Amino acid sequence: MNAKVEAKTFRLDGLKWLLVVALIGVAIAGNSYYAEFPLLYRVLAMVAIFLVAVVVAVNTAKGHALWTLLREAQTEVRRVVWPSRQEATQTTLIVVVFVLIMALILWALDSALGWAASKVIG
Repeated sequence: MNAKVEAKTFRLDGLKWLLVVALIGVAIAGNSYYAEFPLLYRVLAMVAIFLVAVVVAVNTAKGHALWTLLREAQTEVRRVVWPSRQEATQTTLIVVVFVLIMALILWALDSALGWAASKVIG
């Protein structure tokens, strides 16, 4: 098995990133320039421009690496064994009770030390 893995080549990455920055700048400037138009139209235009910028960014080496990382992270999140609702509730209650006990201990210690300091000071 002599399988060749071709590395994807990314050309003109600098120009693509410049285009991404320009698209975001156009979206921001357009939102200010067309302030008299309804908000819905401006938001839709910004979302469309943002999606085009994302597509351009994903076609760069760093953008492709980020996209791959996000897909792998999503796969890992699916593999995690999440606790049941009962386990999460029990753990939360244990933490809350422990915090309350520690708060009472620290309050008692603070009061005792304050009382001792007031006796020493006079």
